[in-house]
Amino acid sequence: MRAIVCGAGRVGYGIAARLAQEKADVTVIDQAPALIRQVTERLDVRGVVGSGSYPDVLQEAGARDADMMIAVTASDEVNIVACQMAHSVFGIPTKLARIRAQSYLDRRYADVFSRDNIPIDVVISPEKEVADAILQRLTTPAAFDIKTFAEGRIWAVGIRLSDDCPILGTPLGQVRELFPDLKITIAGVSRGNRFFRTSSEDQLQTGDEVYFVAERSRVDRAIQILGQDQARARRIIIVGGGNIGFDVAAALESMGQSKIRMIERDPARAAQIAEKLERTIVLQGSGLDREILREAGVADAEAVVALTNSDETNLLSAIIAKREGARRSNILVNEPEYADLSRSVGIDRVIDPRAITISTILHHVRRGRIKSVYSILDGKAELVEAIALETSDLVGKPLSEANLPSGVIIGSVMRGDEVILPRAQTVIEAGDLVVLLTLKEHVSAVEKLFRVSVEYF
Repeated sequence: MRAIVCGAGRVGYGIAARLAQEKADVTVIDQAPALIRQVTERLDVRGVVGSGSYPDVLQEAGARDADMMIAVTASDEVNIVACQMAHSVFGIPTKLARIRAQSYLDRRYADVFSRDNIPIDVVISPEKEVADAILQRLTTPAAFDIKTFAEGRIWAVGIRLSDDCPILGTPLGQVRELFPDLKITIAGVSRGNRFFRTSSEDQLQTGDEVYFVAERSRVDRAIQILGQDQARARRIIIVGGGNIGFDVAAALESMGQSKIRMIERDPARAAQIAEKLERTIVLQGSGLDREILREAGVADAEAVVALTNSDETNLLSAIIAKREGARRSNILVNEPEYADLSRSVGIDRVIDPRAITISTILHHVRRGRIKSVYSILDGKAELVEAIALETSDLVGKPLSEANLPSGVIIGSVMRGDEVILPRAQTVIEAGDLVVLLTLKEHVSAVEKLFRVSVEYF
């Protein structure tokens, strides 16, 4: 596959790195020579300095032979024009663009991004993706990571095990027999700097971060059994009233039963969102101001969510809030260094918008009948949702005889309305929806399992 990535920022770099790892032919375009120099020195990709909205720059990048354009610059307008040029001048089959401005995303203008108007095949909205991720963490606070599949019927959940987890030291092959009410597949474990796909002989340890897959209706019970049960937060403080903060508050209002306070520094923005939100109290001020936090009721808050544009503000406001009595903290961070620091100072959950955006884009890069992809632990593994076809090597034989790659484990199977917890004797049928975990080095093998022939999006 030949791909052009327009934009060499954190998201563009991450996409280029992932595609290069998978031996794709990648060219990165950016107006900053320093960024292009960095990406070409570190990755096996070509670099072109210039704007992806200019036809001559696209020509130099090899647009005539490209299969895909991924436009993720900081400018919505550059991304839009780059995709238009990719379509009208060069006939690139697939165009993806990151679009942030809410005006472009208004449902009233849903037809704008279509082949007959602005030919963007996939519009990625980071703010919406991040807001959804935050809501999932607020409603399931024991989890540090959540991804839903099969229209919400199947969940993949990441939790950290404490020393009171009852399955510690038990071979995973015996867990279902000893705990028949624990209807999950424990798929992967992060231990220290190592992430591995589980086997029946593995035993879990205190501090392990595990990913399990289960039917949605079984998740809450599974978390209870694993000793990580936490009640959903009802009293919530949101620091930052930007698009993400507003979307989270509006969604919490629609769900009901939450007491929401929002802190926004900009007076005009604070007034604007106070008019739009119905049951959220908006306070104008800084999330670093203890008096403002106290006025928001921080001592009784069950969760503080810091969503400003500043990693430093998010980190410090969450630290102050917890010292003032807040039970849990969730923060948005863009720099990996802050993510590591946050965990060391007691921040409960870190949301990385780059990782979320990359996972969304990867779904549309994958080959075959793959419906969705979620990258975890900075690309060490992927959770994949795919449809099994008649020609797949998975179909028509027990999983114990399917010769799955060593780094792949089936987490759940959905057949019609039935969610099946896979066992050694489970037989995959054509049309089944399969949710699996794969280590990064086995991604191409997974693609082969779910395609009839070589097929590009």
